[in-house]
Amino acid sequence: MQLERTGIVLSPNSKRVVLRPFAPSSDERKLKIVARLATLSDAEVDAQLHEVLESFHGRHIKPQEFFLRRFETAKRFLLTDLPVSRNRQLLIGSYFTQEYALESAALFNPSMVWHPDQSRLAPGSRRFALSLRATGEGHISSIAFRSGILDAHNKITIEEPSRFVTTPEYVPDAQYEKALFQSKLAELGVGGAFVESVLSRLDSEFTLEQLQASLRFSLKQDRSRREEFALIVEAVTTLAKSNYEITYSPDHSLSERLIFPLSPTETNGIEDARFVEFHDEDGTSCYYATYSAYDGKMVLPQLLQTKDFLHFKMHTLNGPAIADKGFALFPRKVRGHYAMLSRQDGENLYLMYSDMLYFWHTKEILLRPTWPWEFVQVGNCGSPIETDAGWLVISHGVGPMRAYSMSAFLLDLDDPSRVIGRLSEPLLTPNEVEREGYVPNVVYSCGALVHNGQLIIPYAMSDHSTTFGTIPVDDLVSAMRPD
Repeated sequence: MQLERTGIVLSPNSKRVVLRPFAPSSDERKLKIVARLATLSDAEVDAQLHEVLESFHGRHIKPQEFFLRRFETAKRFLLTDLPVSRNRQLLIGSYFTQEYALESAALFNPSMVWHPDQSRLAPGSRRFALSLRATGEGHISSIAFRSGILDAHNKITIEEPSRFVTTPEYVPDAQYEKALFQSKLAELGVGGAFVESVLSRLDSEFTLEQLQASLRFSLKQDRSRREEFALIVEAVTTLAKSNYEITYSPDHSLSERLIFPLSPTETNGIEDARFVEFHDEDGTSCYYATYSAYDGKMVLPQLLQTKDFLHFKMHTLNGPAIADKGFALFPRKVRGHYAMLSRQDGENLYLMYSDMLYFWHTKEILLRPTWPWEFVQVGNCGSPIETDAGWLVISHGVGPMRAYSMSAFLLDLDDPSRVIGRLSEPLLTPNEVEREGYVPNVVYSCGALVHNGQLIIPYAMSDHSTTFGTIPVDDLVSAMRPD
């Protein structure tokens, strides 16, 4: 038994570009660029700027606003305090800007949730939001979005994405809780007298500016050890900047919104967001997504929160049970506790409970590699889906030749530590088309939906592009062997 393939393919599009800062490697080079531009007459500046704006016309929304923001970061290299014309500011800003093709290499590892806007639909239809891992130059990953509709007969229609892509407004957390911040520092192995002196001057809640001021004060108190404390200062600041908020304008469609790496922990990418619509006990709901922040050396699991896909909060996940990748939150509390699946050791699948969404202290093995096609590793392919039969979990397994397959198992609704059903064969293995890509022989998903009794799974084909498969939920459950 396998999924029915839909034939729909979402491929990477190198024409979708976003404006990003361009920063030469040294201040000396930046100074030289600004100095060379200072030699141009006003007429030459106007002509050069006109050429830039004409050459990139129609590729970006409000590029001049971006150029002016980039000028603000470069104006410290001006040689005098004389006023600079707006056109000269724009031209200088353009020299410190570049285009980035966010999905030129791959568009994969999709996650699917119901869209917050269900208006203007035919009876029996529902609109969904699809997140994707978009990878471009330098193999830097970000979160891109698409939207689509499932009609009453489960036909999938993907809405045409916008030509434009935009990045959000970024603000660090307005307030940090000192107790939680101190616990996370200890977890990361950052402590000692210097850290204690920095935190002692802060209230129970503090801002990034207050933290940075306290760091500067502590460095001044012991100038002789400034170099020794440099790495500690960097670690403390990095943790603070890993907790932040981003906001988009409502006039940008979902496909125009891009969550690009912003914090120091994300410099090499935001990977494999697993979105879930979470329903709280008070009747409210919001969307969460677990994702991996990668700085080129270390993976830091993070949690994203949004109610409307316009305003997002990003926070670190904390506690001794936060390790490795593959975290997937249950869509509601179980017995009054948050519950989450995880892959703690790169091999087995674990179940975790917590009373605090951002802190996780305990874990237990839920599932071990059992069949030959998963002897290397077993993991989840997104958050559990609540059905009448139990918690339906789409899983992945890694077998010989590091080939990935997808399968499924069922957990008891009241006690998810009980596996009550499990497929003994893969639900999906890569066919001849799906096995070719950036990483061959891989099929993978980060989250599925059920609509009109049908399981709809978006999945990636060999870390390159995305497609969809469907199967009746009843048929899938019936095929599972009791565990």
